Formats: sequence, structure tokens, C-alpha cells
Amino acid sequence: MTHEQEQGLVEEIKKHISGSFILSQIDDDILEDKIKEAVNERTGGQYCSVEQKLSIVQQVYGSIRGFGLLNSILNDDSITEVMINGTDNIFIEQSGKLFKLDRSFESQKRLEDIIQRIVGLAGREVNQANPICDTTLPDGSRVNVVLPPVALCGPTITIRKFSKEPMTMEKLIRFGSLTEEIAGKLRLLVKARYNIFVCGGTGSGKTTFLNALSNFIPHDERVITIEDTAELQIENVDNLVRLETRNANSTGAGEISMTDLIKSSLRMRPDRIVVGEVRGGEALDMLQAMNTGHDGSLSTGHANSTRDMLSRLETMVLQGAANVPLEAIRQQIASAVDIIVHLSRLRDRSRKTMEITEVLGYENDEIILNPLYVFEESPESTVAKVRGVLKRTENRMQNDFKLRLAGIRETI
Repeated sequence: MTHEQEQGLVEEIKKHISGSFILSQIDDDILEDKIKEAVNERTGGQYCSVEQKLSIVQQVYGSIRGFGLLNSILNDDSITEVMINGTDNIFIEQSGKLFKLDRSFESQKRLEDIIQRIVGLAGREVNQANPICDTTLPDGSRVNVVLPPVALCGPTITIRKFSKEPMTMEKLIRFGSLTEEIAGKLRLLVKARYNIFVCGGTGSGKTTFLNALSNFIPHDERVITIEDTAELQIENVDNLVRLETRNANSTGAGEISMTDLIKSSLRMRPDRIVVGEVRGGEALDMLQAMNTGHDGSLSTGHANSTRDMLSRLETMVLQGAANVPLEAIRQQIASAVDIIVHLSRLRDRSRKTMEITEVLGYENDEIILNPLYVFEESPESTVAKVRGVLKRTENRMQNDFKLRLAGIRETI
């Protein structure tokens, strides 16, 4: 059965189901059974694979109760990201590579209906007056929506799919991102309440790494997570409070920013604060929290190197407090941040930990860094496949006060 025949059958069955039943009075399981019966009846006289039948069922069901064509894409666990640029350009990421799907939405109106359904599930709204929206799907997948006239190619959706299983250090070791020995050292740093920043470019795995790190937090602590869209999956902490920002409504009221949430979290008696990603003026509040008795805080930020992360933090603080002297900002950063972990997505699309650096302090108008681990490519590395290992430098870790305070005698 060709793609055109499949889409024609989807439309035919959808009309049949809509005309034969009162959809508001039929539950989901019965509706799915009726769709399966209709698919089997209409494909009896021609060859149709089991996979194609399942796809037709999902598309019909999705068009009535779900997200239409998007449902079958989201149900494929091998797809990690979905990019929809208007009705006809659908791209997916599988195994780190991008592919264009030979499929399309029936119309722009249908795509816009799906978008409204997605944002409505999270109690958010998107329209011409407010054409940009960040939200999540019921399974936690992160969604960004941009509507015309801002999006010139038509309604645009980008979905970063949510992993059904929380990321652990064991998985990162298996994927080759770092070694068992280094994971053990990071566990000690988290346990000893070092403030850790994870940085990297887009798609480098910052949130994934933060997830793994956060599961080293002792289970008896009170943890507050603060995110633009909730993605973190902290499993072993009972006393967990998850906070999420909120955009302003169509009248411009009701916005809850990262800054608001960080300030509120300080009044919630946290042992640790985990900020999914700092992007603007909230960086100052985050640094102040780290400097005022909330050790062990974790966060991420976009940067191309550990040194670049410091420059980005300076810029972000200035967005929220333009009158603060640069020297004071640098002293604040040097005092608050203990460890920076830099991640990168390499030319073969693999994600690696490139550097783990200690922040020593502020001297002679600059923040002093002490690289502890640095990624080195091996001679066997090629253009198509990057090989290498995260190696310990000869630099001794100097800021070991928190380790001793926690009763840890190991060296890092």
C-alpha cells in the first residue's frame, strides 16, 4: 500500500467512525477497537503489513482523540527529536542523525488544531498575539511552538522527547560519556555539597547529565527543582518540590519567572536547589543562593567551554543587575561555583564529557580555573568515529574543604 493510499484510507475510516458513533459517548478502548475493525475490513482485499495497519489505527485514533500524525511519530521510541516546519516538512532525529519523513499533515488548520490541543493540556495558550510557547506533553517531552506570522514557513513545533527511564551514571558510562572512576568522583562531589554547573552546546546532553548527577543526592534531603519546562527525573528523593515557570496570558498578566521561583524556593527550607537551566537575570539569584548556605546546588547553561560558561554567567547577571560592577560579579561567581562540567556533541554525533574543572577563586581581575579532567582523542580516532578518553590532569584538586567537612578522605 502506497503512502497516498494509506492517507486516503485514514481519511475514509475517520469519516466512517465520526459518522457512525457519538464520539463524546464512547470511551477510548471501545473507540480503538472500532477503528481496528474498520481497518481490518477495508484492508482485507489487499496486502497491508501489520506495521502499516498499526500506523493507520494510530493515525485515525490520534486524529480523533490525540495528535493525529504526530501520535505515531511520538510512539516510536527510537525517535529522540521531532521538528515540524509547517505542514509538509517533518524531520526526526534517530541515532543522532536527521531524516525527513515522507509524510505531511492534511492542512495548516489541522496542524494548528493539534498545537492548540498540546498547549491546552498544560493550561497554556498560543495565538497570533502570543505566538511563542514552551510547554510539555503528558509524558514530559519538551515542546516549543512558534506560530505565523513569526514562523514564516507555517506553524512550527520542536519536540525533545522524554526518556521513559531516568538517566543514570551507569548508562552514561555504558554510552562512553565518562568512566566508572570519574562517575565515582562526581558522586563524592555531589555528596559533599559542591556547587556544580554543567555546560555545553545545544543537544550536548546537559539536562541528561544533570539528571544523572541529581540522582547522587542523598535521599533524606529536601530538594527544590526549578525549570522553564519540567524535564528532570529525580527518583531517589522523597522530599522533592518541582517548580515550573509560567508565561504571561493574553492580557500580559500572570507570568511566573525563574527569578520569582528561585526567590520563593529560598523560603521553602531547601537543602539543595536544582535549576534546570539559567538563561538570564535569574543567574544572580542563583549565585546568591549558592553563596548563602545552599551548597550542593546544581544547574546547567549554554556555553562552548568552561571559560565561556564564566563569561556567559557574567552576561546573564548583568541582564538582571546592570549596575553591579564586573569585579563584584566575578567575585560572586568565583565564590559560588565550585565545579564546571563541560559537555560536547562531537562530529560523529556522540556526546562526550570534555572537561571537569575546579573554580579556585578570583585573582588579578580574572577567575582562576584548575582543570582536573580533560578529554583527549586517541590516535585511532577518525572523521567518522571519535575515540578518546577523559584523562586526569596533573593538577591537584585544591578546594577539598567540603570533602573533609563531609568526612570524605578520598582525593579527587
